[in-house]
Amino acid sequence: MDKKTFKDAFHAAVPVILGYLSIGLVFGLLLTGSGCAWWLSLVMSLIIYAGTAQYMAVDFFLQNTPLWQVAFMTFLLNSRHMFYGISLLDPFARAGAYRPYLIFSLTDETYALLTSVAPPPGADPARFSFYLAAINHAAWIAGSLLGAVAGAVVPFDLSGVDFALTALFIVLLLEQARAVPAKYPFLAGLVAAVLALALFGPDNMLLPAVVLAAALLLPEGRKAETRGS
Repeated sequence: MDKKTFKDAFHAAVPVILGYLSIGLVFGLLLTGSGCAWWLSLVMSLIIYAGTAQYMAVDFFLQNTPLWQVAFMTFLLNSRHMFYGISLLDPFARAGAYRPYLIFSLTDETYALLTSVAPPPGADPARFSFYLAAINHAAWIAGSLLGAVAGAVVPFDLSGVDFALTALFIVLLLEQARAVPAKYPFLAGLVAAVLALALFGPDNMLLPAVVLAAALLLPEGRKAETRGS
């Protein structure tokens, strides 16, 4: 292990670590509070590793949702990662043996770090990205497992705790705004979110908002490519 690169990655990941420990703990509490076994939290966090989708799965379990509907809704919810992946095609193509795990572990928060935190001088970019992703994943597993075990032992009042995921997104947005000088992407995201909310409602706005934001950002990306060439 490259200890210096790992320490740098850990330092960069601290905001996500704290957030994942918190929202992972809430997920574990919600899961066991719905009547599921504590170990299911560990399995889901290891294999699925999709925070919002795992939260949504709790409702699916409670409502005994058909498997095809679970698969379809999960695909729609996580299809935004396809847009994330487009911007990471080049660095992931150079990641070698790390590439499969980097693809699997690309969450919203990890994407925010990969696109805003530069590897330290002299560090292997692929290894630095791998450490970032693995540290975040470990934090999510630890938080969800802790919450599940605690929820299985002690009953909790869970009113309002699901806001933790929203709070983490707000923190990451502020960090991105500080790291990225251009403000147009944030304005485009805001416009896309407001329009999607107005047209599709809060339960169906996510995918339309991502598509609309991508459409608004595409011309700006082409201008940047033209300037770069």
